Amino acid sequence: MNKVKTRNLLILVHLFLAAFLAPSFLLVGITGALKLAGVEASIEDLPIELPADTQIDPDSPTLKQDIGTVLAAQGIDLDIESVRSRGGKMTTRPTSRTFARINETPDGLEASLHKPGFQYAMMELHKGHGPALFKTYQLIAGIALFLVIVGGLIVGLLAKPYRRKTLVSLALGTVAFLALGFAV
Repeated sequence: MNKVKTRNLLILVHLFLAAFLAPSFLLVGITGALKLAGVEASIEDLPIELPADTQIDPDSPTLKQDIGTVLAAQGIDLDIESVRSRGGKMTTRPTSRTFARINETPDGLEASLHKPGFQYAMMELHKGHGPALFKTYQLIAGIALFLVIVGGLIVGLLAKPYRRKTLVSLALGTVAFLALGFAV
């Protein structure tokens, strides 16, 4: 394949991947900017009354099922994909939709139901705390992003009129990244 056909193919792949990734780019850009700007996401917290004798072992191999059973007994039906357990604090996942937290306290278990607002849910997706299928999408999007960037650089380097501009932009971007990210 000659240079022109290679460049045209790379441009087409770059275009399709960039368009496919647009929603993901917007999610990351908007949620990241809102977080950095200090715009707080909303979440509705509702206490869950558990019977005093309720016990859950945070180290149990059946923790997900145990929590599901306890919540079902309270009339709460959640689609629990996993549970994050740290130091007696248990959080059902995904947290991009209604989820529960159960904490061990000296007085017993303390539980709450959390209903995220749109911005909170989007931030949880941004952090990788969404449904398993969305995490797979994010992994594919990450790989595609790498290909979009490398493909764009290759396209810029293959076209003689853009070669110098591509190299200058790459150099400036690299210097800005290193200076702003790692300067003391």
